[in-house]
Amino acid sequence: MPPGQRRRRLLQTPLFRLLAINLALGLGMAVVLVGGLLALDPYGLRHLIFSDHSPGVAIGLLLGSFFVTFGSTAMGTAIMALGRGDDDDEPRGGTRVHARVKVRRSLTR
Repeated sequence: MPPGQRRRRLLQTPLFRLLAINLALGLGMAVVLVGGLLALDPYGLRHLIFSDHSPGVAIGLLLGSFFVTFGSTAMGTAIMALGRGDDDDEPRGGTRVHARVKVRRSLTR
């Protein structure tokens, strides 16, 4: 199988597409956050980074760590939301909240 066809076949897999889209969203959020940190310059962070002899390393580490954090958060949220359907409007979980209220009322008497 040629590499181009293998790549197209991989992109046709719904789960892979879902994860790739959410990973890209995480990368976008990381770029926006690092750009915002550099633009706002909290506590002199921009000055501290650019006064170093290799500012690319610091920006790369910031961007990489935020990319891993936001990318995995977006992907995990997408995976956990897979089980939701349109029929999930009904409350679940029984009457545990009501039981706690009844117990508290009986204890206060």
